Order: sequence, then C-alpha cells, then structure tokens
Amino acid sequence: MSRIGLTPPDWLVRNLQPQPSPVNRPAMARAAIAMALPLAIGLAVDQAAYGALASMGALSGVIGDTADAYRMRILNIAIPQLFGAVGVTLGSLVYGQGWLAVWVVTGVALVSGMISTIGAVASVSGLLLLLNSVVGAGLAMPGPWWLAPLLMTGGGLLVLLLALLAWPLRSGVPERAAVAGTYRAVAGLMAACGREEYDEARHAVTQSLNQSYDLVLARRARHHGRSPELTRLLAQLNAITPVVEAAPAAHLSGRPLAPEIPAAVRHLAQAVETGYTGPTGLSLPVPVSETARAVDHALRHAAEVVAVPDVDPRGIDDRLGRPAALGVRAAGAARNVALSAASWRYGLRLALCIGLAQALVSIVPVPRSYWVALTITFVLKPDFGSVFSRALLRALGTVAGLVVAAAVLSQVPRGWWDVPVMLLLAPLIPALTPRGYGYQTAAITPVILLLSDVLNHQGTALLMPRLLDSLMGCAIALVAGYLLWPESWHTRVGDRLADAVADTAAYVESAFLDSTEPSARARMRRRLYRDLSVIRTEFQRALTEPPPTGRRAAAWWPLVVAVERIVDATTAARVRVRHGAQPPSPAEVSQVALQLSELAEGLREAETLYEVRTDLTGPAGSVLEPVRQEVAAARAITSPR
Repeated sequence: MSRIGLTPPDWLVRNLQPQPSPVNRPAMARAAIAMALPLAIGLAVDQAAYGALASMGALSGVIGDTADAYRMRILNIAIPQLFGAVGVTLGSLVYGQGWLAVWVVTGVALVSGMISTIGAVASVSGLLLLLNSVVGAGLAMPGPWWLAPLLMTGGGLLVLLLALLAWPLRSGVPERAAVAGTYRAVAGLMAACGREEYDEARHAVTQSLNQSYDLVLARRARHHGRSPELTRLLAQLNAITPVVEAAPAAHLSGRPLAPEIPAAVRHLAQAVETGYTGPTGLSLPVPVSETARAVDHALRHAAEVVAVPDVDPRGIDDRLGRPAALGVRAAGAARNVALSAASWRYGLRLALCIGLAQALVSIVPVPRSYWVALTITFVLKPDFGSVFSRALLRALGTVAGLVVAAAVLSQVPRGWWDVPVMLLLAPLIPALTPRGYGYQTAAITPVILLLSDVLNHQGTALLMPRLLDSLMGCAIALVAGYLLWPESWHTRVGDRLADAVADTAAYVESAFLDSTEPSARARMRRRLYRDLSVIRTEFQRALTEPPPTGRRAAAWWPLVVAVERIVDATTAARVRVRHGAQPPSPAEVSQVALQLSELAEGLREAETLYEVRTDLTGPAGSVLEPVRQEVAAARAITSPR
C-alpha cells in the first residue's frame, strides 16, 4: 500500500521545522529576573496589579532584547518602550468608549503599519505602539491614566538595565566579535572556492558583512574619529573586502585554493577577536597566476591592517559611507513613509484588520477580549515572515501555550506562587523565540495569560475564550489581510529582481567603462549583494506558503542565483584586469550591459518568466567571457514554463 498520500507537504514541513539556534543563557536570566521581580515587588506592597503591568512591560523588553552590541540594545529596547507608553496611554483613555475606541485603535494601526516599514527598530516600535494601545483599550488599567504607561515602561527599562550591566567590562567586544566572525565567514568562503558549497558560503559572508557594518556604523554615527577601537574595526572590515572580491575569481578558476589561504584568514580572525597587534606570520603559497596574485595581495593587505595598532581615521576609506545625522535620517524616513505606496498599503491592511476586529468585539454580544486584535497585530507582520505561515503557527502555538496555561491556572494558587512560576516560564521566551514563531507563541501565551489573570482574576475561564479569540484573529488576518490583497509573487519578485538586474548592468559599466572611484564601486557591489540577500530571504519565506504561491516563488529562485553569479563574474573580471589581464573592449562591455538592461525591462513587464533573445557572442578568452556565460544562463532561466 502506498504511503505517498501520508507524506506532509513540503511547505508545512518548512513551517513546523524548528530553526537551529544556540541557547542565549544571559538573555534567559534577564527575562527571569525582569519579569518575576516586578511581580514580587507588587505582591510585597499588596499591589499585584501594578506588578503585573510592569511585568507586561518587561515582556516587551524581553522580546526586543536581541542585539549583541550594547548600544544597539539601547535602540532595540528603549525606543520601542517610548512608543509602547504612547500606545497604552491612548488605549486606556478610550477604554469603554465604544466606537470611539474602535476608531482610535484603527488609526493607531494605520500609523503603526506605516512606520513599521522604516526599519527593524521602527518595526518593533510600531508593534509595541499598536499592541499596548490594544491592551489599554481592552483591559481596565488600575490607578490614574499615567500610571500604566509609567509601570510598563519601567518594566521594559528594567530589561535594558540588566542588559547593560556588563557594558563597562565588555565595551566593544560584540563589535569586535562580529568583525572576527566576518573574517571566519570569509575563511569559509575561501575554503569553498571551486566547490559546490561556494554559493552558500558567499551568502553567509554577505549576511556577516551586513551585520558587522550595521554594528560598527551604528556606533560611528556618534563616535566618528574619536574612538581608536572603532577606527581599527572599520579599517579591518574594509581590509577584508578585497579578499571577498578576489574570491569569485578564485572560484571561477575551478580549482580549490591551497589550504594555507583559508587558514591564514582564520589566523587573522583570531587576531581581530583578541585585539592582537603585531606580526601575523602568514605562510602563503607563491602566487603563479592573476587570480593567485589577487588573493595573495588582498590577504597581505588585510594582514598589514590587522597588525597596525593605531589607525589614522583620516585614511579610512568608507566602503558603505558614514551614516547621516540622526535628525537627517529621521526626516528622510518620515518623508519616505508619507510618500511610499508600500507603507500606505501595509498601513491600510493592518488598519482594516484591526478595525474589523475591534468592531467585531464591540458588536457581537458574546464577551470577547483584546486578544483578537492582539493576535492580528502579531500575525500581520510581513517583515517578520509569511502572513499565512504566521497565522498557522500562531494557532498551533496558542493551543500548545494554553495547555501549559491550563495547568498553571488550575493547579497553582494565585499570589506568591506566581513568582516562581514566572521564574520558570519567562526564560522560555528568549530560549524558544529563535526556534520559530510557533515556539515563541507557545512560550508567550501562558505568561501573558498568567499576567492577565492577575489583572482580572478570571482563572481558567480565560482559556477557551482566548483560544476562540486567537482563531478569530487568525481568520481575520488571513481573509482581510492576506486573501483580499492578491499581490502576486510574479509581480513582487519580478520588480525586485528587475531592480537588481538593472543595478547589475550599471555595475558592469562602472567596473570597466566609468572612472568610478574604487570605494564607490565597492559600495555599489555591497549594495547589490545586500539587496540580493534580502530577496533571498524573501524567497525562503515564500517557500513556507502553500501552493500556488510557494511554487511560483520556487520558479523564480534560480534567477536569483543567476544574478548573484553575474555579479560574482563581473567582480572576478575586474580583479583579473587589476592584476594584469587584458581589459575588455568598450563594445563588449556595452553589449553585456545592454543584455542585462533588456532582461531587467522584460522582468518588469512580464507576468511569467520568458526568454530574452540578445546575441552574446564575444572574443574568446576575454575576461568577460564568464560574465557572458552567466548572462546566457540567466536568459535561459527566464524562458517560459
């Protein structure tokens, strides 16, 4: 008897499979203390409700406690807390006000959705703005109007205080560890040259470079030219870039590199991580080709930079540029949000769903709760992943969390026993969150139900209404926020890839025709890889969607890889020319750029993949021959299916 019918679909397996992640024990300890301590203090002064509110604020701080760098922790935790305080204030002011509450929370949802498109910190800030306004509008807050935001903000800042305790002893370590991690990722890339593992290793390097530059440049916005450690880290990041640029040339040679080369990069990584300065003692093979000379030259340059104890900030070449002042960036972000069709579209989607939820719980005579809108807020976060998969995982995680909550609420007496229970449950949130959204939901559900019970004393009567509310919220998000917005993956992916292909055409021209500065060319290449990395991440999310969305996304996946290889081949050609190869003719460069431009235009106009017919013949032995081959491969990928 065949068992094929019993095999779960691939998209479902991808959704349920836990993501591998190390256990962050310090974050678990911070969660336990920050969420149990306010509860204990509230019980001690006979104000358990006040302690529960502070623990709710700590919960939002625990969710945002994800950064390694201490300065980034301030941004990730403190700024969202301010938005959360505004949200709970607005919500509590309209508590019990009927349709006024519906309109106010819906307006907050519109603003929350729009600012969530700015970036990671803004996304969490928008999330807390809406979450706390929903909670404030759905739960009666104890004390005067200003007390709830004060207590909740205090709970979140307690998490920040605990996260910053070791800052004086470990200043700079996370940034230095990130740069050292980038060097190790590059060592893996050099070891993968000429092998099938190269594409994944290159993607890992892109992600590591993104993280390291984000951490270092976040500090540089305030400390440019004044921190010797920061100056060295930036110089070391810039120094590894030529090694990354030489890797495509080494890979296209088809032969693995000598083991001494990745070993040398790992040796440099150790020096970066420990802060060692001095002779590095690299043992490199004698270069015998253009590619080998490029790798050798790049490695020796990186070793020189790592060995220098003091770096003059005036001699540092910005590979990604210095961030603008905070005021300038804030004004630019606000302008972009106000004028962006994407931000308005997402804001309206979120507002529609929240408005429906708030109207539903106001009209239906059966008692409901803020949990419906809260569920929608968590589910309808496209920057956090697929809406469909999050709705599925939210429902499954809620069921698992309710099982734990049922045991706690039915067996554990209310009062001081809540403190040890919180000490056990709170660490599960940072432990399970990296595993996946369903696991995070399963960890958060019993915690928030326990705190809700401290506020409204409903006990196990909370359980079934919460399950029903969660399922209703998931249904609203799926219908009003997902099915009614048929943004085809063909169009969305086609537009994004078209932009990347057009940028690749400009990169080809700048590499051989323009008198572009090397730093500007490097920034162009880094932006290309960063954009392609974002597209790659979006594809991975799309694969968790059920057919036909996941299947359509999979059809476009080979083109993403093809564009990455075109960029690699162009970089390799540039490296070879710089180390002695014959440069291509302007006519040959223009032909390749034209082919890419036509491909980009075709992707914008097409609903499905199709073939672009342009002659790509050129002189044999040209440095651009691998580029022409990769463009031809991309052209073949875009044939009809």
